Amino acid sequence: MHRKIVLSVVFFVFFVSFAVAGGKEPKDPTTGMEFVFVKGSCYDMGDTFGGGEPDEKPVHNVCVSDFYMGKYEVTQVQWKTIMGSNPSYFSSCGDTCPVEMVSWNDIEEFIQKFNSRTGKSYRLPTEAEWEYAARSGGKKEKYAGTSSDSDLKNYAWYGSNSDNETHPAGQKQPNGLGIYDMSGNVYEWCQDWFSSNYYKNSPRNNPQGPFSGSNRMFRGGSWLNEPLLVRASDRNDDNPSGSHSRVGFRLLRTP
Repeated sequence: MHRKIVLSVVFFVFFVSFAVAGGKEPKDPTTGMEFVFVKGSCYDMGDTFGGGEPDEKPVHNVCVSDFYMGKYEVTQVQWKTIMGSNPSYFSSCGDTCPVEMVSWNDIEEFIQKFNSRTGKSYRLPTEAEWEYAARSGGKKEKYAGTSSDSDLKNYAWYGSNSDNETHPAGQKQPNGLGIYDMSGNVYEWCQDWFSSNYYKNSPRNNPQGPFSGSNRMFRGGSWLNEPLLVRASDRNDDNPSGSHSRVGFRLLRTP
């Protein structure tokens, strides 16, 4: 009898682990936000293809721990659910379009309210976590989901196919982890302060960015940009109080 109980417990733990990591994606009941489990590992971060900017170099090996990444960019209706209003320039795009015109500081307020309501600890991803997830778990991908310039149109809304506007989340193909729109549609704020020389001094394990700075990072390119700027390794920054119709975000939480 004791052996049966032990086996039942082992099976239950295995089933729960499989459901979370293997297919059943966590979903926030308050907003409907979906999250994809990302198994951590080590990868070569930075401009592995050449032709990028100096701040994408040197290519350096980093390791990230397991995390859950938002399956989609945070949408306008999800922002309204927590904050009560919609700041988006492209508000006519609709509830399932990414929220934009939100500063890094605005997002921190959103996260505080969201965490208070859910009892969980969501945050913005670090640059290292963001790039690892964008590149389908640290693969050598030029864009999120592909390395082919001609195939980019199938994965991203960018300058050549966006009609100069945002689009509903999830209309393009996902990357290898099942995450959508990490290249194009809107840029995504990250947690880190910006330093053009940080890659020269980055620690290997779970780098958090510089301890201080004047600008915060955003990644991924937008509906406006050429392919060069929607590459997974491209880095951009702005004052944390700045907001733009090209910049939104997605959330992350750790297990």
